[in-house]
Amino acid sequence: MKKLSKIFCYTAAGLVLAACSDDFTPPEDTIITTPEVSVITESSATVTMTAYGRSVHENSVGVCYGTEAEPTIENSKVTRSRGVSVNVTLTDLEELTTYYLRTFAETDYGIKYSDVVTFTTLGHAHSLETWTAPAYADDYRSISGWSQRAQWNLANVHDPTVMLADDGYYYMYQTDASYGNAHTAGGHFHARRSKNLIDWEYLGGVMTNAPAWVLTKLNEIRVEMGLPASSVNPNDYGYWAPCARKVREGLYRMYYCIVVPGTINGEGTWSERSFIGMMETSDPASNNWEDKGFVITNFSDKGLNYNVAQNNYANCYFKYNAIDPSFIITPEGEHWLIYGSWHSGFAAVQLNAETGKTIVDPLPNPWGADNEAAYGKRIFTRAAGDRWQGSEAPEVIYHDGYYYLFMAYDALDVPYNTRVVRSQHIDGPYVNASGSDCTNGADAITVVTHPYQFSGSQGWVGISHCAVFDDGQGNYFYASQQRFPESAGGNAPNAVMLGGVRGIQWQSNGWPVVMPERYAAVPQVAITEDELVGTWENIDLSYSYGNMKTSETMTLAAGGTVSGGTWNGKTWSFDASSNTLTINGVALKVQRECDWEASPRKHTIVYAGTSGNKTYWGKKK
Repeated sequence: MKKLSKIFCYTAAGLVLAACSDDFTPPEDTIITTPEVSVITESSATVTMTAYGRSVHENSVGVCYGTEAEPTIENSKVTRSRGVSVNVTLTDLEELTTYYLRTFAETDYGIKYSDVVTFTTLGHAHSLETWTAPAYADDYRSISGWSQRAQWNLANVHDPTVMLADDGYYYMYQTDASYGNAHTAGGHFHARRSKNLIDWEYLGGVMTNAPAWVLTKLNEIRVEMGLPASSVNPNDYGYWAPCARKVREGLYRMYYCIVVPGTINGEGTWSERSFIGMMETSDPASNNWEDKGFVITNFSDKGLNYNVAQNNYANCYFKYNAIDPSFIITPEGEHWLIYGSWHSGFAAVQLNAETGKTIVDPLPNPWGADNEAAYGKRIFTRAAGDRWQGSEAPEVIYHDGYYYLFMAYDALDVPYNTRVVRSQHIDGPYVNASGSDCTNGADAITVVTHPYQFSGSQGWVGISHCAVFDDGQGNYFYASQQRFPESAGGNAPNAVMLGGVRGIQWQSNGWPVVMPERYAAVPQVAITEDELVGTWENIDLSYSYGNMKTSETMTLAAGGTVSGGTWNGKTWSFDASSNTLTINGVALKVQRECDWEASPRKHTIVYAGTSGNKTYWGKKK
């Protein structure tokens, strides 16, 4: 007999397929599938199952479930007629409870079961009356020192990456940067974790020493280039922009960047190269990662013509810059790395799923047209023909048939802003919201975040280099750094880098919008039309280089008219079924969030939406 055994795992908040075995080999036409759970609430779950075949008894199939592993028909069960993709609804479940579930079928050969799937019901939302706003201060300068790291929460966050692990924690890792360089006492690629995306526990660096392979690999390449060995001090390396992902149960990978300082061969030559390496762990809670070494380095299509002055930006030596990786596993199970910064745009290279390294391994020398394909395929460029372009930090996710490529535009100190394009294929072509081909230089017109200021606040600048992730329940989030503007006052305000987590909503046209206020677990009690009546702050978030976009005041009247601001004299309406507020034809997604500018902080309603090349953010006062 053939023993059936299968182990799969998704996020802790989602589905986990546990091991299950059966010594029965059914007839060829007998199909009994593992159930799929598609909708989970506090007290119910929607399940799809399949059970059919000549040996399967009619009206004797269904799903059985309970809180113990490997449920049987002696536990709770729901019976249905045999068939393909039969929907079943489980009711009267307990909130925040893990259930075990499997398909069963009575057959001529006895009762047969599928593999087991687990799911966890949601927790009932607290009322708005009992919700409490986060208490931590945005201005963390008084606790920015290394000795106060236990109080950091989201202080000193730069270029974050976020993943949800099997233990129910979100883990965040980042570039080596902090206010006053406090992080240097604790290693590299610093980690923190959270169960609720609000309260974050600092864990420390995941790498203590510079990887020895970097200098070895650098000098291997230099020898092939006919150059002397480098004497760079590893203490001077830059540690930038990691990307951490769960690969499968018990395996997590982190792709990280090492930037080597200096020039290739002295004055009048281009900057030295950088490298992307990879680490693995089976338990992110341990904060112990095993380094797996070299993955990829900068590629040049200029051969060995590296005699390019460092300020000759439009003609820089490298085509692809090996920093800012984004790792994705496609629905088909392919592993891809998207990487690049400023130099000509972003490249996509396929990886070996087992090793995490490039498909072509070892890679050929990183120069010359014949070798380019091994280093990837260009999928985005901000300006075809200009190698030095203000785009970096690609982040790719898959949602509802499209790959969405988020990216940072412009300098990171103030003008940093986020854009998004999409494609039906991981390696492009990527298009903007108007359908223009951004793989060949069309602008990513949709602004996702931008320097802004609501009243009662100093405002925020430098909001980009994002992580985009979901909670396994269909809710998506955007995390990035954000900075005080120089006008905030005090010592070095623009060096205050605070982590910001924001919700993402998906518009009816499929494009994402990021909500203006940071996530604070405000209960998403249904919004009524009456609640929208009143005074609002509206921000036209459309692009303006280096400028904070400030808010204007407008009033939504009960009769459906608008007074004040951009839409003065226009009309508004509300569709509660899709949480869409429409003003003058512009569809705006609304949800409840924290008013971080209020004193004391309180819950409010916010909106975000796009129309053409314009983006709008708003908040009810």
